[in-house]
Amino acid sequence: MSDGPPPDLSPSAAHHRSEAHARAGARCIVLTISDSRTASTDESGAVIERLLVDAGHVVVMRTLLPNDDAQIRGRVEEALGRDDIDAVFCTGGTGLGSRDRTIDVVRPMLDRELPGFGELFRMLSYLEQIGSAAMLSRALAGTARNTFVVVLPGSRAAVELAMTRLLVPELQHALRELNR
Repeated sequence: MSDGPPPDLSPSAAHHRSEAHARAGARCIVLTISDSRTASTDESGAVIERLLVDAGHVVVMRTLLPNDDAQIRGRVEEALGRDDIDAVFCTGGTGLGSRDRTIDVVRPMLDRELPGFGELFRMLSYLEQIGSAAMLSRALAGTARNTFVVVLPGSRAAVELAMTRLLVPELQHALRELNR
């Protein structure tokens, strides 16, 4: 006896399931947005890349960008225009500083926002890392053009928390839902 509705056995649903199983992992782009980081000091981008690869995903490209609206918009647009990308991970530019522009640039590009991500991330940050300062983060997740998009703080600890507790465990699930 089943507790839920019968499984969708339509050809379309079967195709999506077989396609998801055929691919080993998500194809991702990692963008670090910072005026102070260099390729050798980009710990947050490195953590995102390592955790994705360790989970069986592929990092197609990792890039460092300055806090410049046009460059952020251009790189995210470029990523969203690629057929070989499933997810875009941005780190940096989520705070309240005048140069923290990533959220302001990326949010209007989203088709759908996932408010639960930011809420859970701030809750975990509050409980496990930084207390009430967690409310100062504008971390964001959503979808744009059938691509999963995440904007994380630039802090290595914050990135590790978000990736290990929320994003890596749910990335494949999120992509399956997005492609249903």
